[in-house]
Amino acid sequence: MDIYLKLFEVLFPVFFVIGIGYYLGKKNPKIDTSFITNFAANLGTPAMIIYALTSTGISFEIFKDYIAYYFIAILGFTLIGIIFLYFLKSKDIIRELPPFIMPNTGNMGFPICLFAYGSKGLGVAAAISALIILCHFTLGVFLADRKFNINVILKNPPFYSIIISIILLYFKIELPVFIENTTFLLMYATIFLILMSLGIALTRLKVFSFKKSFVSSIGRVILGPIIGFLLIKYYNLNGFAAGAFLIQCSMPSAVLTYLVGSMYSPKKIVDNIASMIVVSTIMSFVTIPLVVFFALKYFN
Repeated sequence: MDIYLKLFEVLFPVFFVIGIGYYLGKKNPKIDTSFITNFAANLGTPAMIIYALTSTGISFEIFKDYIAYYFIAILGFTLIGIIFLYFLKSKDIIRELPPFIMPNTGNMGFPICLFAYGSKGLGVAAAISALIILCHFTLGVFLADRKFNINVILKNPPFYSIIISIILLYFKIELPVFIENTTFLLMYATIFLILMSLGIALTRLKVFSFKKSFVSSIGRVILGPIIGFLLIKYYNLNGFAAGAFLIQCSMPSAVLTYLVGSMYSPKKIVDNIASMIVVSTIMSFVTIPLVVFFALKYFN
């Protein structure tokens, strides 16, 4: 019975805040979320990364190892995406790959790992999110635009926060208390705002091809955690870090793949990406509780 209570404690706040955003988006379709986007991109996400990687007790070794494990998982996600899109007869497999490759490890995975495993789970989730953020502005832009743009990285504040965090972790430098407290407050404000913005996004993104999106979403929210579990078994991972890893593998497609795609890809491709984000997120309301239950039961 305790594990069911824990599961409720982990998931209710996340789904409740997403529900608030969905309600606000339905009530006011013209609600402006540009503030949330700008705040999260320029201030909130960098603060989340710095706090989670430097103030939660995660070691440089765990950071390094789990980035490597998740990189291997991304290769698995990529292979699944290519196979699915090939059989779905996609006309542009390259540009439709990002929602398979890059899960929503920030908006959803971050708070779920925090509530499931506390500060240590947050540290592992942040390491994985740091890798996904780098992928969005490197691999994601490359796939959407079919060319690499170094300026996108250099103008990206989270990139610098990752570099700073790695240096602090490697040399075991502690943050001054006033910076730790500031990033702590910004992190929790950001978690609330991005969860709410995810709910709002669900009211705006449309499903253009349900059948294709449903099949594609199976590759993200069902085969994703299966890849995570296989890697856990292969590398004999255990404890909270393995649980956080599994949870992060189970996330739906990231909303940021839509934002990046809308800047660099044709409208038809962007519509397909938006469809997969909506359907995979809705499906994840069923699959994530199952994955989190499994993670809490076997990886503690």
